[in-house]
Amino acid sequence: MRRASAIAALSVLALALPAAAETWTPYTAPNDRGLQWSFDRDYSYRDAATGRVVVLTAIGKVGASPRMGPSGPGAADGVGFVYALDCASKNLLSLGSYSPKKPLEIGRDWRSATPKKADGGDDAALLGQACTNTATLPTK
Repeated sequence: MRRASAIAALSVLALALPAAAETWTPYTAPNDRGLQWSFDRDYSYRDAATGRVVVLTAIGKVGASPRMGPSGPGAADGVGFVYALDCASKNLLSLGSYSPKKPLEIGRDWRSATPKKADGGDDAALLGQACTNTATLPTK
């Protein structure tokens, strides 16, 4: 009887916990191999100390079956980066990267690093997509 009650309680608790949402938004066109970069709108936030927009990016293969990315850190198909974007100055900081064999690690001193100017189409596309509607992002 106690076992059944415990299982029922755990089942209710599991259903009540929020799922980790991922809303991947593509910011590049698929290349000739079907690979496309996206960023996770649910992860994005404005850094309170710097005002930068922090985004999680990942690569995926469009139309792959079974699904292959984009996915966040820890996923079997998760490969990507975290960037801090300065939308006004059009520059970015790379905070870290991840893959199935490499967990995401973000250094504590990233705010004092020197940003790089957006160069190339992928950087410009990321800034163009991630820097829209930033007023609605949470500040952390």
